[in-house]
Amino acid sequence: MWCFWASDAWSCESFPTPPQGPGEVVLAIKASGMCGSDLKFYRARGGAAALGLRGGEGPVIAGHEPCGVVVAVGPGVSEAQARPGQRVMVHHYQGCGVCNHCRSGWTQLCREGAVVYGATGHGAHAPYMKVPASTLVPLPDALSFAAGAAISCGTGTAYGALRRLRLSGHDTLAIFGQGPVGLSATLLAKAMGARVIAVDISDERLGLAASFGADVTLNPQQVDPVAAIKDLTHGEGADLSLDCSGTAEGRLAAVRSTRTWGTVGLVGEGGTVTLDVSQDLIRKQLTLVASWTFSIVGQSECARFIAERQVPVDRLFTHHFRLEQAEEAYRLFDTQTTGKGVFLF
Repeated sequence: MWCFWASDAWSCESFPTPPQGPGEVVLAIKASGMCGSDLKFYRARGGAAALGLRGGEGPVIAGHEPCGVVVAVGPGVSEAQARPGQRVMVHHYQGCGVCNHCRSGWTQLCREGAVVYGATGHGAHAPYMKVPASTLVPLPDALSFAAGAAISCGTGTAYGALRRLRLSGHDTLAIFGQGPVGLSATLLAKAMGARVIAVDISDERLGLAASFGADVTLNPQQVDPVAAIKDLTHGEGADLSLDCSGTAEGRLAAVRSTRTWGTVGLVGEGGTVTLDVSQDLIRKQLTLVASWTFSIVGQSECARFIAERQVPVDRLFTHHFRLEQAEEAYRLFDTQTTGKGVFLF
């Protein structure tokens, strides 16, 4: 059984097991994570075509956080690229392979357009998945398949953003939004030694953030987060802030709660925000950093960091599902009160 985004509905049906072609491998999926960006497809019932990316014709199998084991290798795939039995993650994009972005590992920025597995190309909410061998990232033995699935998007995205922010143990970091990406950022930022202020409107998610080591948790429905963050930082504001909410309110608060000469990172997608450019940005000498997921090199680096620092990524998963529970799983995930969900095979 495979679960997919169709033109007008979410559905679960049977598809044939994909044969591998030249340069391709077939994975037996062991874990397929649920990501906040899946919700726009779930709610729109087939909004993948709106991304304007290559592919997306007909039903598309969902799931862009793949992790599993290589079971078949196509012609032209060397043993250095993949071998049967190897534990792997997938960098869930495919580009032209020859432009500067692809050659540097940023295939999602491909000048010819990119296939996004789980959105415009078949993903991992299925027992098997076919991908180019070039997309594979080895999974360290110390990490579970579920952890590998998290790193394949949500947790890797948080790591990439923190690296863009150049976070250090000297910094106070305010993280707006404690969904799977925000919670991952909380876990990783604590492992990097930072002081973390976690902000969310869900008390359940704030409780998770506190259990992950957040030094302070704030609910904007109960307190003014900008004023509270300034009170916590002697009136200065956070050194760094990271918006994982994708909301206008979260982005604006992130900007306004950051100190002069600070840096604001934007990860949460969608929507807009209105800023007073002079007062909010120019006269505070703020730096704005936009961060879209990670490179294939960054994904590998994130996995090594988590394995070496023993970051408890598996604690992100508050719910585990079987594939036949997909409708129930997405209904629950759409409440946006839980931690991360994962399908296990």
